Amino acid sequence: MLPNAHPARTARRLRLHVLRGRVGLGLVAGLSVLAGMTDAIGLLALGDFVSFMSGNTTRLAVAISDADLAMVLRLSGAVLGFVAGNALGVMLARSFRRRAWPVLLVVATLLACAAGWPFAATFPALLAATLAMGMINAVVEEVNGLPIGLTYVTGALSRFGRGLGRWLLGERRNGWRVQLVPWAGMLLGAALGAWLQQRLGLQAMAGSAALACLLALVSRFIPRAWQRGYMPR
Repeated sequence: MLPNAHPARTARRLRLHVLRGRVGLGLVAGLSVLAGMTDAIGLLALGDFVSFMSGNTTRLAVAISDADLAMVLRLSGAVLGFVAGNALGVMLARSFRRRAWPVLLVVATLLACAAGWPFAATFPALLAATLAMGMINAVVEEVNGLPIGLTYVTGALSRFGRGLGRWLLGERRNGWRVQLVPWAGMLLGAALGAWLQQRLGLQAMAGSAALACLLALVSRFIPRAWQRGYMPR
């Protein structure tokens, strides 16, 4: 019996490792859909990105060169809101002992506020959405040791491309293919967000809020130890 004990434990650990990775990637896919949906709605309804800060940074530089003070202030606020959202997400996750659902419920609340903003001035809705998109990065930072980006896909495509290059050179490292998961999720989410915005306008953010609530519910069924492994330390 003893000689078989260690192989059995090893096989069980391997199965759990694989399952933890699949669950984590499923969560990543859902969060990426949320990010893509919200970014598309923000771009179409507000005129600005709410998760793609590379785009906002480039637009900020152009606004500075054009001496467009109003746009400089607006885009600076969006970038700072995103950074603040990341910081608040980590702080909130730590205060709830690295659980995902409280973070996602705050995200849902912020998105619902953006959806229901009643006034013509849209900056508060933009700030609420960028805060929310910053916060979701505290839900998953890595899956089984693989770095994951949720609200941007340049890094994912770069890691995928480098992995593809190594594979073509004969190296057989694992993990690089999973970088397509956040890219595909964001693409799908953006298409869905654009479709909703064309019909509902800014109120389409309510769909993002509903998805954040659904992901919060799903996260309640993910083992606590796995969540701790996904989230920033």
